[in-house]
Amino acid sequence: MILIVDDAPENIISLKKVLEKNGFEVDTATSGEEALKKILNRSYVLIILDVQMPGMDGFEVAETISGFSRAKETAIIFLSAASANVNLITRGYSSGGLDYISKPVDMNILLLKVKTFYRIYEQSRALNEMQKALRAEIEFRKEAERKKDEFISIASHELKTPMTSIKGYIQLLERSIKKQDHDTSLQRLEKVQNQIEKLNLLIADLLDISKIESGKLKFHIQSFNFATMLENLLEVMQQSNNQVKIRYIPGFTKEVEGDEMRLEQVIVNFISNAIKYAPDATELIVRTEDQGDVLRFSVQDFGIGMSHEHTQRIFDKFYRIEETSERFQGLGIGLYICQEIIERHGGKIGVVSTLGEGSTFFFTIPIHSQEN
Repeated sequence: MILIVDDAPENIISLKKVLEKNGFEVDTATSGEEALKKILNRSYVLIILDVQMPGMDGFEVAETISGFSRAKETAIIFLSAASANVNLITRGYSSGGLDYISKPVDMNILLLKVKTFYRIYEQSRALNEMQKALRAEIEFRKEAERKKDEFISIASHELKTPMTSIKGYIQLLERSIKKQDHDTSLQRLEKVQNQIEKLNLLIADLLDISKIESGKLKFHIQSFNFATMLENLLEVMQQSNNQVKIRYIPGFTKEVEGDEMRLEQVIVNFISNAIKYAPDATELIVRTEDQGDVLRFSVQDFGIGMSHEHTQRIFDKFYRIEETSERFQGLGIGLYICQEIIERHGGKIGVVSTLGEGSTFFFTIPIHSQEN
């Protein structure tokens, strides 16, 4: 949009006609005061400003405009019937003008200048957009780097913890063996095995995240009985976690086409998290539901729960809830991997949670595979 400011209506009419004929959108003002009101309410690419006007002259208008944030990128061309002299030109440029044309106006020259300023404006706008995009990209690189460094730190800590425990238990085991204390030796051996299992799970997660990033996470799709798999898995998990009752409410008996091992991985993650984040609870509930061609699986705990803000990000890669990160161990990638597994099955994953009351993690998958 171009704003023409001139106290002579005949000048406005002739300029407006030529500019509109050449495809430019034009607005007009017959005084400096009227021009300022319009500039306060809308943005202009270019202002063609008469120098000699009653009231505010063109230089005063330009000097005032220079303080408007809305007109920061607006170009100004001065028009004057007076012969151009050094003082006039100098004042024009110092007032914020970018060019100067004497009357009577050569329309060809004016059009050339207008087209040039429009091209500069478009290039400037494109450059600004590129700069914004670049700044956003740089911030995204910085954030990714921060998350990577944080992840490496967390992973190092999480891997070191079971390794330290294993080393300590082995030293204790060695002592009990020397004393021929068979019962104590078995107890300490069991603790070593538990720590090794934790280590295996951490390493498996690290390998899976690497495969996801490289697009090499493999799936072996076949038909299997989901209920049988789940019952066997729950039996093992109940034996390993006898401090909490795993209550199973079955509602699905059909065959499912999917990767049995990967779906087991998701279920183990859900149940392990439910036990971890509900340390004082005595029960958790596992449900399966038949929704026609879709299986719905859920695990409900009665633990610490989480806020709505956290439920929106809990499946993000490397996301850990700061308030619980010191109290509960984890790499912040387990649920991200679960999401990848469920989405690769054509399903959906989610959580419903109330802070202080518990969480229900769930997934739904079609019973017939969508993999080629």
